[in-house]
Amino acid sequence: MKQFFKFVLATIVGVFLVSIIMLIIVVGIVVSASSDSDKPVDDNSILNISFKNAIPERTPNNPFAALSAFGFDENKSIGLNDILASIKKAKTDDHIKGIYLHDSYMMGGQATTEEIRNALINFKTSKKFIIAYSEVYTQSFYYLASVADKVYINPKGIFDFSGMSSQITFFKGALDKLGIEAQIIKVGTYKSAVEPYFLDKMSDANRQQVTAYLGSLYNQFLTGISSSRNVNKDSLYHIANELKIRQSEDALKYKLVDGLKYKDEVLDELKKLTKTDLKKDLKTVDLDEYAKNGDDQDGKTTDDGNKGPDNQIAMIYASGEITGGNGDDNTIGSDKISAAIRNVRLNDKVKAVVLRVNSPGGSSLASDVIWREVSLTKKVKPVIVSMGDYAASGGYYIACAADSIFAEPNTITGSIGIFAILPNMQKFFNDKLGLTFDGVKTGKYADLGDVSRPLTPEERAILQAQVNQGYNDFTQAVATGRKKSQEYINSIGQGRVWTGEQAIKIGLVDRLGNINDAIASAAKKAKLKNYNIVAYPEQKSLFKSFGSDIQSRISTHFAKAELGDNYVYYQQLKGIQQMMRTPQARMPFIAEIR
Repeated sequence: MKQFFKFVLATIVGVFLVSIIMLIIVVGIVVSASSDSDKPVDDNSILNISFKNAIPERTPNNPFAALSAFGFDENKSIGLNDILASIKKAKTDDHIKGIYLHDSYMMGGQATTEEIRNALINFKTSKKFIIAYSEVYTQSFYYLASVADKVYINPKGIFDFSGMSSQITFFKGALDKLGIEAQIIKVGTYKSAVEPYFLDKMSDANRQQVTAYLGSLYNQFLTGISSSRNVNKDSLYHIANELKIRQSEDALKYKLVDGLKYKDEVLDELKKLTKTDLKKDLKTVDLDEYAKNGDDQDGKTTDDGNKGPDNQIAMIYASGEITGGNGDDNTIGSDKISAAIRNVRLNDKVKAVVLRVNSPGGSSLASDVIWREVSLTKKVKPVIVSMGDYAASGGYYIACAADSIFAEPNTITGSIGIFAILPNMQKFFNDKLGLTFDGVKTGKYADLGDVSRPLTPEERAILQAQVNQGYNDFTQAVATGRKKSQEYINSIGQGRVWTGEQAIKIGLVDRLGNINDAIASAAKKAKLKNYNIVAYPEQKSLFKSFGSDIQSRISTHFAKAELGDNYVYYQQLKGIQQMMRTPQARMPFIAEIR
């Protein structure tokens, strides 16, 4: 008994100590966050920009940012919203003399890079300088850096300029070894999301569409570099095709960089540009710190439209795969997003809506739930869609009802189609595990979808009819929203993927433009001159995030640390499980573009 009480007392003391430690951490986060946001920008400063992490649509409300020293979140993410606002603000900020753009991986999609690139081009109209430097230039980072006044590379650096390639991972061989059959039900010749599960290479139709859209992306890439570097586009194609750049000296020879310099030489040049004593340190401010000092939009962006002033434009962020429920920061939960759209529709202070879509699609049912709210909102106030890297399949479904759709030339969109996958694991259970199943049922189709046996012809016909109906609903929604015939939408649908540049020619997109263009269009349609932008859905408070996200963040942290670059394949395998539950309206595959 004595030993028992000792254990109880030790447990109570342990819980008490842990509570105290957690309280200290939370207080530290609050103090750190408040002190960072109040940090002033010195005169004669340079805005220091380096992209080494994925770029989300908006900066996460991350309670672990202050704990980076403990390894909880060494990858501080800054959202595209704050990146664009900061570059725009720096243009007119007398404290900022120029931008130093360096050592970036550009893990975001190509449309995200395009938006940042255009913001930098706009920044240059201020006559302030942009200097780019790196030891390694990936093609994505060079596309961004090519707009700089001067582009430098380390004399021993690496410069990748070899053209684009797209690779798809096929799982059929692995499924065969396990004795698992992927039973496919789909509509759309080009709807090839299912191909990795029953083929070991690309179908002819899929190869055709990938060749077409990859060519469109590459054309945009070469056109942009040709314009900013004043090098003929055909010459650029030849340089890449023949792999002419193999050493850093080659990049200088072909006029893609302005000089070979070590970092200390670049820093000395920055000192001369800012008239800083060469013996003193440069005054710099990192992009994430600069973003905390406010923004430069037409009115302050808030997360609570009810407390803000009248004449608001609601910016609704729909980013990630589309699922049922509330979702999270990385997925579009139909309940959460539809509630946000419904709230702005009923809020008289909101005069127009910009729906920012960055999604490869997902659940067709969840997509339809969101589409319904967009359709209802369009009847009472303007709804403008701004497409990010992806607005494909379900991502296009939720966008098609808008008054107007903006996309970047290299946005991936379309993919109008539906599919379902149901695994037959009979051989896996019988031959690999030695398991057999038997039972009773009260109806002929009571066990429809049982993975322990193959579908019967009748069951397959029932599921195919459901998928056909989903495709009919999808094409009808697009036809209504785009004011086209359903027959025409079917002809450009069939699951085919298009770039924004291609989509505008076939009527799936209205204009090529960025987020700010969409906001300006919304303001014009609502006849607003002065307005505030209010962000939806509301992000969780620090304390709510701390409690709900700690387990998932820790598990994700260790998974990424353990798997490294292979983490993407882990995500793909998790996605298979989701796809095998309900009919899907998602992109035809996860394509890795290099």
